[in-house]
Amino acid sequence: MPTAQLRDNLEMYYDDDDYTDPWRQPETIVLHHGNAKNGRLWYAWVPLLSRQYRVIRLDARGFGRSTVPPEGYDWSLSGFASDLLGLLDHLELDKVHLVGETVGGTVALQFAYEYPERLHTVTTCTSPYKFVGAPQYLENYNLIRDQGIGEWVRRSADRRIAPDPATAAHHQWYAEQMMATTPRVVMETLAYLAQQDLSPILPRIDTPALALVAERSDTNTPDRASGMAALMPNCRLVAIPNATGYVQHSEPEKCVAAWREFIGSLP
Repeated sequence: MPTAQLRDNLEMYYDDDDYTDPWRQPETIVLHHGNAKNGRLWYAWVPLLSRQYRVIRLDARGFGRSTVPPEGYDWSLSGFASDLLGLLDHLELDKVHLVGETVGGTVALQFAYEYPERLHTVTTCTSPYKFVGAPQYLENYNLIRDQGIGEWVRRSADRRIAPDPATAAHHQWYAEQMMATTPRVVMETLAYLAQQDLSPILPRIDTPALALVAERSDTNTPDRASGMAALMPNCRLVAIPNATGYVQHSEPEKCVAAWREFIGSLP
């Protein structure tokens, strides 16, 4: 089981997939999951990327198979970014392509702001950048506190993967992954995130950036997508046509194709 021993007693789990030609030195892509999730959620991206790139999927502090910190841990986007930096150092990776989904994309933006020298590119998928003023974060906190993480996942599942008989098994598996997260961790991170706004730092991120959203998702709003891209000097916004839900999970092939097109367009 691959793990890295990092700061503050963190044992971070990660998957390392590399099916590139053994005589090549491939670039590396790091995939960062969102809140109440883990690296398994990226499963469909790995075979699409790992023949050309080394692919690292991490479980962030408190999630998946990584260490759950004690109650009262001081959560922060900078902390998650520092954990990621520690993993890159552990793996002796100088520069990577960083892709984050939902809050993992928010972490990726914080990382791009603090450690731009460690990135080739940064990509967000269905990611928020402004939490202040959005009531759902504290509403979700209260829901988990009062009715449990299962009820929160049940109520929010349909916006993540659109309900359809063809996706029923995927829908259920996705929900099970989220419900396996320690409820306290989700509540504490939601309470912290409710006070965050990355608007001041986005104009200072010069790393080539891609923002992916689903064209027909209810999260494809100015505050979630176009507003973020407009604030960043070097960001391309791509809405995947006819896609619904969280596009990174509903349309992985189209997302990877858009990412490859983005990479190919860079000088």
